[in-house]
Amino acid sequence: MTEDAIRLDKWLWAARFFKTRAAAVQAISAGRVEVNGAPAKPSKLLALGDRLRVRKPPFAFLVRVLLLSERRGPAKQAAMLYEEDPEGKAARERLAHQLRTAPTPSYEGKGRPTKRDRRELERLRDADDA
Repeated sequence: MTEDAIRLDKWLWAARFFKTRAAAVQAISAGRVEVNGAPAKPSKLLALGDRLRVRKPPFAFLVRVLLLSERRGPAKQAAMLYEEDPEGKAARERLAHQLRTAPTPSYEGKGRPTKRDRRELERLRDADDA
């Protein structure tokens, strides 16, 4: 289970941050994954102790690599591969709570919304996603 180094995309897949390696490669290429504070490529070799910032909008995970594995196993085993930063976890939980308790925009008028109303609803939804 432990090697000297492993590709970033394989580790993210094995640690269950992404469902497929292709999804991990796409996120890395989009700049959503940083290794030790710097953007990385999918072929970047991870070592024990590396710090990762994985952004899966709207959440961000701050983790430290504890174990290296090329094999994807059960979720409990995957959780042992990394240690999450307590401050990052608290911030993510606060954001999740805010998203759960935030009111959802809805149409209050009669009947079907007009084109203007629909555009206003889409603008509100896009503002919430950012």
